[in-house]
Amino acid sequence: MPDNLKSMGLTALIWDFFGKIARHGTTFIVTIILARILEPSDFGLIAMIMVIVMIALVFTDVGLGSALIQRRRLLLVHYSSVFYFNVFIGVILTVITIFSASWISDFYNNEELVPVTQVTALLFVINAFSSVQTNILRKQLNYAALAKADVAAALLSGITSIGFALYGAGVWSLVIQALSRGVYYNLFVWSASKWVPSLLFSFKALMQLWGFGFRIFLSTILEVVYSKLDVLIIGKLFTPAVLGFFDQAKRLDLMITQLSSGSIMAVLFPVLSKVQNDLPRFQHIVINTLRIISFVVFFLLGVMYVISEELIVFLFTEKWLPSVAYFKILLLSGFAYPISALLVDILMSRGNSKAFLRLEIYKKILQSINFYVGFLWGIEGYLYGLVIVAVLSVSLNILFASREIKLAFFVFLKPIIVQMLISFIIVWLVILSTEEIEIYGILMLVMKSTMFTVLYFIINKLVKTSSYGSFEAQLSQILKRRKG
Repeated sequence: MPDNLKSMGLTALIWDFFGKIARHGTTFIVTIILARILEPSDFGLIAMIMVIVMIALVFTDVGLGSALIQRRRLLLVHYSSVFYFNVFIGVILTVITIFSASWISDFYNNEELVPVTQVTALLFVINAFSSVQTNILRKQLNYAALAKADVAAALLSGITSIGFALYGAGVWSLVIQALSRGVYYNLFVWSASKWVPSLLFSFKALMQLWGFGFRIFLSTILEVVYSKLDVLIIGKLFTPAVLGFFDQAKRLDLMITQLSSGSIMAVLFPVLSKVQNDLPRFQHIVINTLRIISFVVFFLLGVMYVISEELIVFLFTEKWLPSVAYFKILLLSGFAYPISALLVDILMSRGNSKAFLRLEIYKKILQSINFYVGFLWGIEGYLYGLVIVAVLSVSLNILFASREIKLAFFVFLKPIIVQMLISFIIVWLVILSTEEIEIYGILMLVMKSTMFTVLYFIINKLVKTSSYGSFEAQLSQILKRRKG
């Protein structure tokens, strides 16, 4: 374990965070432009296809990428074997999807989906070529290279898709965006990693990774299926336009939650894997990270809630107003993703893939109940059910994590409860104090967000919450490092 692990982790965190901001920012700007050019139904059509693609994409890796990061002793044959396996599976999935396109269109009762599905299927092969290189860079904590590749690919694919949208390509501009982004990312990440596959291949090497990787694969497929199942159901039961409204709200919510903790999670897994045998250090990193995530997550969710209507109208125009109701309810359960990601990273980095899989099964049972019961009351009924599922899922995650690293349940729960209460109180105060003010549009957006931000930081500082203390200390380290 290198002495400069903390420095490497902090550098990786900075690069990944700013890379995500740049990538999400670029993608967001492109989405805003496309949302003004295209119709909600175009976004609904691509969402119908991408839910199938995203589920199937998990099979191109089957958890072997995570095993490459977690395993401490690796040979060249491990990397090359995983690479060829990924490409082979990618080709198989492409062929299957092309021949299944008519069945997919029959399921949605929409013939427009046949050619769109067949072309989008090329993503399986494209993405398979960059999986190993990406995981090598992650294992090396070289998030500078990954950030640059991500941003460049997002920018170039965005420019390409906008050009096609202006030309009148409709939904095809979104297909081209997805495909070109994969191609651009491949070019950049291959150049950055310097690794090329050798002619070595060994089933034995795959089997050595399989024990850990297979359980991670099962957990991942459960997570992806259940995270996309709502889109599948809404696409089946409602019109493409309604799905477009829902998908836009969901993507905006996901962007916020990923920005709040995505960089920390991406860097934390390889860092924790390196200190998995040093329990006191492991515990310190986990609790400190949980405090920071809680502070950032509930700040972002709160400020987004109070400005939701103004934000969506300002960004996407009034034709996207139906997305506001969905977006607000999604924000209520948005805390679960980043906090759960940290807690399951504990199990993964410690190599306890059995507990990880068991935990995911329990959470998916809860989600299954909500899919059945929630949709009886429509989309909004399902979304309110997600809030209940979020609370129960985070509780399960805390229970498993506390057992794994021998920390009390309340130690995990305290920073979450404290920041949640502070955020809820400030949201109520902001809404109450602005409901009689006759200011609209961007001015109201600025007023509400400023009020929330000032109150959030003042209350946290006055109460001296542990989350604010950890956030301030980490921010101070980052600023000192940048000055140095």
